[in-house]
Amino acid sequence: MYKIMTAGPTQVKENVRLARSFECTNPDLDIAFYDFYKETCDLLSKALHTTNKAFILGGEGILGLEAACASLTEPNDRVLIIDNGIFGKGFADFVQIYGGKPILYSDDYHTSVNVEKLKTFLENDHNFKYATIVHCDTPSGVLNDVERISKILDDYGIMSVVDSVAGMFGEPLDISNSKIDILCGGSQKALSAPPGLTMLWVSDRAFKVMEERTTPIASFYANILVFKNYYEEKWFPYTMPISDIYGLRKALDNFLEDKEVFQRHEKVATACRKAIVESGLQLYLKNGWSNTVTVIYVPKGVTDTQILNGMKQDYQIMISGCFDVLAGKVIRIGHMGENAYPQKVAETLDALQKTLEKLGVSIHGDMKESFFSYLL
Repeated sequence: MYKIMTAGPTQVKENVRLARSFECTNPDLDIAFYDFYKETCDLLSKALHTTNKAFILGGEGILGLEAACASLTEPNDRVLIIDNGIFGKGFADFVQIYGGKPILYSDDYHTSVNVEKLKTFLENDHNFKYATIVHCDTPSGVLNDVERISKILDDYGIMSVVDSVAGMFGEPLDISNSKIDILCGGSQKALSAPPGLTMLWVSDRAFKVMEERTTPIASFYANILVFKNYYEEKWFPYTMPISDIYGLRKALDNFLEDKEVFQRHEKVATACRKAIVESGLQLYLKNGWSNTVTVIYVPKGVTDTQILNGMKQDYQIMISGCFDVLAGKVIRIGHMGENAYPQKVAETLDALQKTLEKLGVSIHGDMKESFFSYLL
C-alpha cells in the first residue's frame, strides 16, 4: 500500500474507515436517516459559520461545481469566470453546457487574484448574473481571498459561486463574513473522507434565483433545487450513498474536535515550502500559497514521471503530478487533513530528496532536517 501524500484524495483515518462499515438501512424509507443526514448537514453549516443550508450530494466534488452552474444558469446569462488557475478557467465549460455566456477575467496563474485589478475591471463591466471563483486552485496551489472577492462582487449585485474543494477544512473559511451564494466542497481533500461526496452550502438568494427561473433547470442529478425541502417532505431525489455519509460524518466529527487544525496546516505548509526553497528546488507560485498543497517545478534533466514512479517504487509514497497547462511541469505534495502532520510530510520530503538525487539532481542540505528546523 502506498502512503498517499497527493493533492487529494488524502489519507483516511481508521475511525472514518470503520464508520463506513456500519450496518445500512434504507435511506429512502428510514425516517431516522433523514434526521442523521440533516444533523450532519447542520454540522457542516456550523463548521463554516453560516445559517445557509448545507447539503450532501452523491458524487465527487466536480458534481457540486456543475450543479451550481446548472441550477443558476439560464440561456444567454452572462457569467464572470475569474480565472487564475486550471479549475478556475474550467468553470466556463459548465456555464457553456447550460447555455450561459462565460466571460473570462484572467489573471496570472502564479499569484492570487489581484483584487484591485478585479475592482477596476468590474467598474467597467459588471452585468453578470453570477461569478465563479476558486478558493484553492489545486493544480497550482494558489489561494484566493474568496470572502473579500464575494463582497466586491455583491457590491455590483453579482452572486458568487465558490469552489473550495481543496481549501475548506485546511484553510479558514467563514461564510458569514462573505457574500458567497453557493459554496462547493468535496469529501476527499482536507476533510479526509474517501472520495465520492459533494458538499454544498446554498444561500437564500441563490434559492430564490433558482425558483424564479423562466426556464427549467436542464438537469435532474445536478439540480440543487430538488434538495431544498428534502427534510420536510422526507424525500431524497435519489438514494443516498449511506455508507459514504457515515464516513463523512465521522470525518466531520474529527475536524470539529481538532482545535489546532488550521494552525497545524499553516505550520506544516510553511515549513514544507521553506525546506523546498532551501534545497534549491523552485516553487511554482510567486505568492498566495495555500496551506493545503505545495507545487514544485520539475527540475531540469528529469521528468515528473521519473520522480513519481521513483517515490512509489522505492519509498511507497505517492505524490501528484499535474495536467492541462501544467502537465509534466510540476509535482505536488498534498499536506491537508490527515496528510498535514509533521512526520508524514518529513518522510515525503526525505523520499523526494533521495529520489531526485538518485536521478542525478543536486539538492542542497537535508530537506527533512530543514523541514523540522522550520517547525520550531
